[in-house]
Amino acid sequence: MNQVGQNTWGPEFRQDTFIPDQLIAGPLQLVTETITIAAGAQYVRGTVLGLIDASGEYTLCVKTASDGSQNPSAVLVDNVDATAGEVRAGVYLMGEFNIHRITADASWAPATLRSEMRKYGLFLKDADTAPLAPEVPSS
Repeated sequence: MNQVGQNTWGPEFRQDTFIPDQLIAGPLQLVTETITIAAGAQYVRGTVLGLIDASGEYTLCVKTASDGSQNPSAVLVDNVDATAGEVRAGVYLMGEFNIHRITADASWAPATLRSEMRKYGLFLKDADTAPLAPEVPSS
């Protein structure tokens, strides 16, 4: 079975069902761009990234960094493996995101991250990700 985006897929299947990962949390227009991820790590969809001023590459946004990457200015669109070298990848530069589905460095407190990302047009919402309970008809 192959992995295509967020869903498994096999060539023998006649139909696919898309099951969203609930990263996107609102109707605000998404703005994307293709950027360069610095070499050295693997990142998952929804990782909060910062721009390294000197190189123009993006890396994990760490609050204590001092190279520019301490500013949470992008959210990764898809999984990326940059362990062997820099790679090109898509990022969201504007949108509404579920705070429970993003991946951020542990140096960030959720309230502080929410406030800092807002400066870049990235809005974190406290979206409930629990499945809805079925309605029970009253008798």
